Amino acid sequence: LAQGAQAHFASSKAKPSLARQEQVQNSSKPLPSHPNFPTMDSGAAKLAKVEKVLGRTGSRGGVIQVRVVFVGDSSGELAGRSLIRNVKGPIREGDILALLETEREARRLR
Repeated sequence: LAQGAQAHFASSKAKPSLARQEQVQNSSKPLPSHPNFPTMDSGAAKLAKVEKVLGRTGSRGGVIQVRVVFVGDSSGELAGRSLIRNVKGPIREGDILALLETEREARRLR
């Protein structure tokens, strides 16, 4: 009886079906993109220097709002432009942030 139960247990382990494996392998179609969603192939991270710490925000003050200015070397057309961003974690004036997304700006503190 123990051998029979062991054989049944070994055969009942979940394995993906062959049809599902082929479906996953053949799905080389790219995911649909949307113009409002940033894509990673739009370039590397843009460097921005923290110009001023504006204050803490969030329900428990765990997010710091800062004004950043883009550094000329990495950002090209963004050089000199400033944005207000929310940063989680320790930050101070003069720090450099690597921003993957540069279109959105945080709402000002009230």
